[in-house]
Amino acid sequence: MTKIALVTGANKGIGKEIARQLAQQDVHVIMAARDSKRGQAAVDELSREGLSVELVVLDVTDDSSVTAAAKTIQDKHGKLDILVNNAGIAVWPQDALQLDVKAFQTAYDTNVFGIVRTMGAMHGLLKASGEGRIVNMSTSLASLGLIQKNPDLMLLPAYNSSKSAVNALTVIYAKLLADDAIKVNVACPGFVDTDLNNHMGIRNVKEAAATPVRLALLDSDGPTGGFFNDDGSIEW
Repeated sequence: MTKIALVTGANKGIGKEIARQLAQQDVHVIMAARDSKRGQAAVDELSREGLSVELVVLDVTDDSSVTAAAKTIQDKHGKLDILVNNAGIAVWPQDALQLDVKAFQTAYDTNVFGIVRTMGAMHGLLKASGEGRIVNMSTSLASLGLIQKNPDLMLLPAYNSSKSAVNALTVIYAKLLADDAIKVNVACPGFVDTDLNNHMGIRNVKEAAATPVRLALLDSDGPTGGFFNDDGSIEW
Protein backbone atom coordinates (compact mmCIF):
# COMPACT_ATOMS: atom_id res chain seq x y z
CA MET A 1 0.00 0.00 0.00
CA THR A 2 1.28 3.46 -0.91
CA LYS A 3 2.59 5.53 1.96
CA ILE A 4 0.98 8.93 2.49
CA ALA A 5 3.09 11.86 3.75
CA LEU A 6 2.24 15.39 4.82
CA VAL A 7 4.98 18.01 4.62
CA THR A 8 4.21 21.44 6.06
CA GLY A 9 5.74 24.54 4.53
CA ALA A 10 6.27 22.56 1.34
CA ASN A 11 5.88 25.27 -1.28
CA LYS A 12 9.57 26.21 -1.27
CA GLY A 13 13.01 25.56 0.12
CA ILE A 14 13.76 22.50 2.23
CA GLY A 15 10.09 21.57 2.50
CA LYS A 16 9.65 21.33 -1.25
CA GLU A 17 12.81 19.27 -1.58
CA ILE A 18 11.70 16.90 1.21
CA ALA A 19 8.44 16.45 -0.68
CA ARG A 20 10.36 15.79 -3.89
CA GLN A 21 12.68 13.20 -2.35
CA LEU A 22 9.86 11.39 -0.55
CA ALA A 23 7.82 11.25 -3.76
CA GLN A 24 10.88 9.87 -5.54
CA GLN A 25 10.68 6.99 -3.04
CA ASP A 26 7.13 6.20 -4.21
CA VAL A 27 5.46 8.06 -1.33
CA HIS A 28 2.35 10.07 -2.15
CA VAL A 29 3.07 13.51 -0.71
CA ILE A 30 0.53 16.04 0.47
CA MET A 31 2.30 19.37 0.16
CA ALA A 32 0.97 21.85 2.71
CA ALA A 33 1.20 25.59 2.14
CA ARG A 34 -0.48 28.67 3.57
CA ASP A 35 -0.84 30.30 0.17
CA SER A 36 -2.85 28.21 -2.28
CA LYS A 37 -1.34 29.86 -5.37
CA ARG A 38 2.26 29.29 -4.28
CA GLY A 39 1.40 25.83 -3.04
CA GLN A 40 -0.20 24.87 -6.33
CA ALA A 41 2.82 26.16 -8.26
CA ALA A 42 5.06 23.84 -6.21
CA VAL A 43 2.70 20.91 -6.73
CA ASP A 44 2.61 21.58 -10.47
CA GLU A 45 6.41 21.67 -10.58
CA LEU A 46 6.77 18.26 -8.93
CA SER A 47 3.89 16.82 -10.91
CA ARG A 48 5.71 17.72 -14.14
CA GLU A 49 8.57 15.58 -12.81
CA GLY A 50 6.19 12.63 -12.73
CA LEU A 51 5.84 12.64 -8.94
CA SER A 52 2.72 11.82 -6.95
CA VAL A 53 1.82 14.97 -5.02
CA GLU A 54 -1.20 17.03 -4.08
CA LEU A 55 -1.90 20.31 -2.31
CA VAL A 56 -3.56 21.02 1.00
CA VAL A 57 -3.90 24.57 2.28
CA LEU A 58 -2.65 24.58 5.86
CA ASP A 59 -1.56 27.43 8.12
CA VAL A 60 0.06 25.93 11.23
CA THR A 61 -0.75 29.08 13.22
CA ASP A 62 -4.51 28.68 12.63
CA ASP A 63 -6.48 26.01 14.53
CA SER A 64 -9.32 25.88 12.02
CA SER A 65 -6.93 25.58 9.07
CA VAL A 66 -5.11 22.64 10.66
CA THR A 67 -8.38 20.94 11.59
CA ALA A 68 -9.74 21.39 8.06
CA ALA A 69 -6.57 19.92 6.55
CA ALA A 70 -6.81 16.88 8.81
CA LYS A 71 -10.42 16.33 7.74
CA THR A 72 -9.44 16.58 4.08
CA ILE A 73 -6.74 13.95 4.56
CA GLN A 74 -9.09 11.73 6.55
CA ASP A 75 -11.81 11.90 3.90
CA LYS A 76 -9.43 11.26 1.01
CA HIS A 77 -6.82 8.88 2.42
CA GLY A 78 -8.00 7.66 5.84
CA LYS A 79 -4.47 7.59 7.25
CA LEU A 80 -1.14 9.36 7.36
CA ASP A 81 2.13 7.43 7.40
CA ILE A 82 4.53 10.36 7.59
CA LEU A 83 4.32 13.86 9.02
CA VAL A 84 7.20 16.27 8.46
CA ASN A 85 6.78 19.41 10.57
CA ASN A 86 8.89 21.63 8.35
CA ALA A 87 7.06 24.99 8.52
CA GLY A 88 9.13 27.44 10.51
CA ILE A 89 10.29 31.02 10.80
CA ALA A 90 13.34 32.85 12.11
CA VAL A 91 13.52 36.15 13.98
CA TRP A 92 16.60 38.14 13.04
CA PRO A 93 17.16 40.99 15.52
CA GLN A 94 19.73 43.69 15.03
CA ASP A 95 20.23 43.62 18.80
CA ALA A 96 19.27 40.30 20.38
CA LEU A 97 18.92 41.90 23.82
CA GLN A 98 16.27 44.33 22.58
CA LEU A 99 13.77 41.68 21.51
CA ASP A 100 10.31 42.18 22.95
CA VAL A 101 7.83 39.46 23.87
CA LYS A 102 6.03 39.79 20.53
CA ALA A 103 9.12 38.50 18.71
CA PHE A 104 9.12 35.40 20.90
CA GLN A 105 5.37 34.94 20.44
CA THR A 106 5.77 35.11 16.67
CA ALA A 107 8.57 32.53 16.63
CA TYR A 108 6.86 30.17 19.05
CA ASP A 109 3.46 30.35 17.37
CA THR A 110 4.86 28.83 14.18
CA ASN A 111 7.86 26.81 15.35
CA VAL A 112 6.40 25.31 18.55
CA PHE A 113 2.63 25.78 18.76
CA GLY A 114 2.36 24.97 15.06
CA ILE A 115 3.78 21.53 15.76
CA VAL A 116 1.46 21.07 18.73
CA ARG A 117 -1.57 21.98 16.59
CA THR A 118 -0.53 19.76 13.72
CA MET A 119 0.44 16.78 15.88
CA GLY A 120 -2.86 16.97 17.73
CA ALA A 121 -4.93 17.12 14.56
CA MET A 122 -2.99 14.38 12.74
CA HIS A 123 -2.48 11.92 15.61
CA GLY A 124 -5.47 9.76 14.74
CA LEU A 125 -4.38 9.56 11.10
CA LEU A 126 -0.83 8.58 12.08
CA LYS A 127 -2.14 5.96 14.50
CA ALA A 128 -4.25 4.49 11.70
CA SER A 129 -1.06 3.90 9.73
CA GLY A 130 0.25 1.38 12.24
CA GLU A 131 3.78 2.61 11.53
CA GLY A 132 3.61 6.39 11.72
CA ARG A 133 6.72 8.51 11.40
CA ILE A 134 7.03 12.11 12.56
CA VAL A 135 10.02 14.30 11.71
CA ASN A 136 10.42 17.69 13.35
CA MET A 137 12.87 20.17 11.90
CA SER A 138 15.39 21.82 14.21
CA THR A 139 18.92 23.22 14.16
CA SER A 140 22.26 22.87 15.90
CA LEU A 141 21.53 26.36 17.24
CA ALA A 142 18.97 24.66 19.51
CA SER A 143 21.55 22.40 21.17
CA LEU A 144 22.15 23.62 24.72
CA GLY A 145 25.41 21.71 24.82
CA LEU A 146 26.71 23.29 21.62
CA ILE A 147 25.61 26.76 22.73
CA GLN A 148 27.66 26.34 25.89
CA LYS A 149 30.73 24.98 24.12
CA ASN A 150 30.87 27.05 20.94
CA PRO A 151 31.56 30.78 21.42
CA ASP A 152 30.91 31.44 17.72
CA LEU A 153 27.44 29.92 17.60
CA MET A 154 24.82 32.41 16.45
CA LEU A 155 22.65 33.60 19.35
CA LEU A 156 19.09 34.32 18.22
CA PRO A 157 17.10 34.07 21.45
CA ALA A 158 13.62 33.65 19.97
CA TYR A 159 14.62 31.26 17.19
CA ASN A 160 17.15 29.18 19.11
CA SER A 161 14.93 28.72 22.15
CA SER A 162 11.88 27.89 20.05
CA LYS A 163 13.82 25.11 18.35
CA SER A 164 15.10 23.90 21.74
CA ALA A 165 11.43 23.58 22.66
CA VAL A 166 10.88 21.56 19.48
CA ASN A 167 13.65 19.21 20.60
CA ALA A 168 12.00 18.80 24.00
CA LEU A 169 8.61 18.11 22.40
CA THR A 170 10.24 15.47 20.21
CA VAL A 171 11.50 13.52 23.21
CA ILE A 172 8.15 13.83 24.99
CA TYR A 173 6.04 12.85 21.98
CA ALA A 174 8.35 9.92 21.22
CA LYS A 175 7.52 8.48 24.63
CA LEU A 176 3.82 9.34 24.52
CA LEU A 177 3.30 7.84 21.05
CA ALA A 178 5.44 4.72 21.41
CA ASP A 179 2.42 2.54 22.15
CA ASP A 180 0.87 3.71 18.86
CA ALA A 181 3.96 2.49 16.95
CA ILE A 182 4.72 6.11 15.98
CA LYS A 183 8.39 7.12 15.85
CA VAL A 184 9.23 10.78 16.45
CA ASN A 185 12.64 12.24 15.66
CA VAL A 186 14.16 15.63 15.00
CA ALA A 187 16.38 16.52 12.05
CA CYS A 188 19.03 19.20 11.70
CA PRO A 189 19.44 20.11 8.01
CA GLY A 190 22.47 22.34 8.59
CA PHE A 191 22.99 25.94 7.50
CA VAL A 192 21.03 25.91 4.26
CA ASP A 193 20.68 28.51 1.52
CA THR A 194 16.98 29.44 1.95
CA ASP A 195 14.70 32.43 2.46
CA LEU A 196 14.75 31.69 6.20
CA ASN A 197 18.30 33.04 6.54
CA ASN A 198 18.22 35.49 3.63
CA HIS A 199 20.21 32.96 1.55
CA MET A 200 23.30 33.13 3.74
CA GLY A 201 23.45 29.33 4.09
CA ILE A 202 26.22 27.17 2.68
CA ARG A 203 24.29 23.92 2.01
CA ASN A 204 21.78 23.30 -0.76
CA VAL A 205 18.26 22.00 -0.23
CA LYS A 206 19.05 18.61 -1.75
CA GLU A 207 21.70 18.02 0.92
CA ALA A 208 19.43 19.43 3.62
CA ALA A 209 16.54 17.10 2.82
CA ALA A 210 18.56 13.88 3.12
CA THR A 211 18.35 13.43 6.91
CA PRO A 212 14.63 14.26 7.32
CA VAL A 213 13.78 11.95 4.43
CA ARG A 214 15.83 9.15 6.00
CA LEU A 215 14.04 9.63 9.32
CA ALA A 216 10.66 9.73 7.59
CA LEU A 217 11.33 6.31 6.04
CA LEU A 218 12.69 4.51 9.11
CA ASP A 219 11.87 0.84 9.40
CA SER A 220 10.49 -0.77 12.56
CA ASP A 221 13.86 -1.10 14.29
CA GLY A 222 14.83 2.53 13.68
CA PRO A 223 15.38 5.04 16.50
CA THR A 224 12.81 7.30 18.13
CA GLY A 225 13.26 10.37 20.30
CA GLY A 226 16.59 11.30 18.71
CA PHE A 227 18.26 14.41 17.29
CA PHE A 228 20.15 13.76 14.05
CA ASN A 229 22.09 15.34 11.22
CA ASP A 230 23.93 13.75 8.29
CA ASP A 231 26.75 12.59 10.57
CA GLY A 232 24.57 10.93 13.20
CA SER A 233 23.32 12.04 16.63
CA ILE A 234 23.62 15.61 17.93
CA GLU A 235 23.85 16.40 21.62
CA TRP A 236 20.81 18.03 23.16
